[in-house]
Amino acid sequence: MVRTPESLATKYRVVRERSLSICGPLETEDYQIQPMDDASPPKWHLAHVSWFFETFLLKPHVRSYKPFNAAFEVLFNSYYNGVGKQFPRSKRGLLSRPTVAEVRAYRRHVDREMTRLMENELTEDIVFKITLGLNHEQQHQELLLTDIKYNLGHNPLYPALVSADTGVAEPLNQLDFVAFEGGVYEIGKDANPQFSFDNESPRHEVLVGDFEIGNQLITNRDYLQFIHENGYGRSELWLSDAWSWLAKEKIKAPLYWHNIDNNWFEYTLSGFQPLQPDQPVCHVSGYEADAFARWKEARLPSEQEWEVMAGDISTSGNFLETELYHPRPYQQPQPLNQVFGDVWEWTASSYGPYPRFKPFPGQLGEYNGKFMANQLVLRGGSCATAATHIRASYRNFFYPKDRWQFSGIRLARDC
Repeated sequence: MVRTPESLATKYRVVRERSLSICGPLETEDYQIQPMDDASPPKWHLAHVSWFFETFLLKPHVRSYKPFNAAFEVLFNSYYNGVGKQFPRSKRGLLSRPTVAEVRAYRRHVDREMTRLMENELTEDIVFKITLGLNHEQQHQELLLTDIKYNLGHNPLYPALVSADTGVAEPLNQLDFVAFEGGVYEIGKDANPQFSFDNESPRHEVLVGDFEIGNQLITNRDYLQFIHENGYGRSELWLSDAWSWLAKEKIKAPLYWHNIDNNWFEYTLSGFQPLQPDQPVCHVSGYEADAFARWKEARLPSEQEWEVMAGDISTSGNFLETELYHPRPYQQPQPLNQVFGDVWEWTASSYGPYPRFKPFPGQLGEYNGKFMANQLVLRGGSCATAATHIRASYRNFFYPKDRWQFSGIRLARDC
């Protein structure tokens, strides 16, 4: 048994309050909207992260615990088949009940019980589950922002969530490439006691050839040139699946871009604004990132190359805490810029297990492992990622068609 670290109890309060703070500017009606099948209403996110603490900590570890509402076990279970049934994901937006007030009461109920739990001496297993639950909630804070943006960004009123200025910069330096020598490198979670997800382990050796990687993210200015040179109309740039996706979805520009009288605008969480040329391009799919790279006679980096590049770089950057909720131009030029924060960077690597991968034990084994098929890895975090949540070994993953996340592009080349 171990005494609950004060830092863990403090982090619990900070993380839980942050979720409510993100939703602070919302109107009651906004909490109910499910903008698409892959997203969820804000109300559901707030309840689901509480369900996680209730399901994996309070129910199994507090004898006298009484669930807030037994029906919530099904309503707010996301994908844990080992726990039980789930309400269909695509129909979450149809749940007018429980109300927002009831969901907030549910959160307060769980917080009271979790506070009591953390006043006791805890097993290492319980401490781990609390830590996992907090990292899980930080993931949902990012999803809250991306799902809210998808809702508001498809409303013809284009309402703003916040009022923030990401700044207008002077034109950036020309894109250049930084060379890295090939060889055998170690990647994955190291021996540092900092928390990591199961998909980041074990640390292992990889063979990497000589490569070069872009010193900066691809900007809106770069991507506009791709559009103006008919990048979306050149089949030789696109994978077969991507070309079919383009035709079906009629994609002609990144998500949230609008061409009005030959002027480009972009919806941001600060509202509808003129497109800023020197901000990193974001909300592009893996398909678009790959096609852009081909157009530039380059490619996307592998996740191994990305981690080799990022290994000695500070994880400082434009994260959730800045409350800009949008990528910004780099502030002080470095040899490698904006490696962390601003936008998730697509890689060419399929999301799969590392050698000797072991999922979390028990029902928590469903957290990552069962999604290791048909997706691509993204690295580096974004403007909607919590700063305390990111590290060089962090592996995000989405389908190559997905673009409602803050996802962008960094190029690589063979030497």
